[in-house]
Amino acid sequence: MKTPKRIQPLIDDGLVDEVLSRLMSGKEADIYVVRCGDEIRCAKVYKEASKRGFKQAVQYQEGRKDRSSRRTRAMEKGSKFGRAQQEKTWQNAEVDALKRVAEAGVRVPHPYGILEGVLLMELVTDDSGDVAPRLCDVVMPEDQALEDHEMMMRYIVRMLCAGLVHGDLSEFNVLVDEYGPVIIDLPQAVNAAANNNAEAMFARDVNNMRRYYGQYAPALLETHYAKEIWSLYEDGALLPDTALTGYFEDDGTAADVEDVLAEIKAAFLEEQERLERINDANGED
Repeated sequence: MKTPKRIQPLIDDGLVDEVLSRLMSGKEADIYVVRCGDEIRCAKVYKEASKRGFKQAVQYQEGRKDRSSRRTRAMEKGSKFGRAQQEKTWQNAEVDALKRVAEAGVRVPHPYGILEGVLLMELVTDDSGDVAPRLCDVVMPEDQALEDHEMMMRYIVRMLCAGLVHGDLSEFNVLVDEYGPVIIDLPQAVNAAANNNAEAMFARDVNNMRRYYGQYAPALLETHYAKEIWSLYEDGALLPDTALTGYFEDDGTAADVEDVLAEIKAAFLEEQERLERINDANGED
């Protein structure tokens, strides 16, 4: 196929030999299958901020630190240079997050590098060598749902112990290969300790997984992993191998009205984005 303009610099630098096909077009990026020597990889071409459909980006960037005070000031002022630096920060955040959570024992695609807004990374495939399906396209028996949900909770715990919350985790951001789930799309990953929205985003991530796997294993719909895990995290008692029960007993403390409203708003926005993604996916078929 014709080489996309944004991927040409990777070909010029010898990082990519050939663009084989476009895998998908999303609201944040376009994904292409490319050949790099004897290996088949994927190239994630980030869309410009003005064309990106990701909502509430400012909420996700809260708590991120830039080592350069000059870049930080420029981003705060919103100058042309600052906007360019903000884009680089957004894109590099995914590379950093992928490396960080992989070191923590979470299955994610291996990143090979980023150039001119294009992230070159591992292509996750199934046991036949075809592109691995997204979780939303997978049907499974109850025992498999329970097993994969347990694995996802373990990955979520490991991410949190590494100081990160995915922030946009759903059945659309998980691939499934022969070994189980693989988490993808982390440019919006937030600092668990420095972002005021981290707890609400974490609860949404966990509950999205509960909702999806609960279709096949209804007992999961009665669990409360989000509250259990976050409570352990706040108490400094959460470890990567902490045994979870899915049970949480509320202490009866009155809920903060602003927190409740924030969670309702976050859930509403998530459902809107979920429906938009379903419509987009149906439109591509």
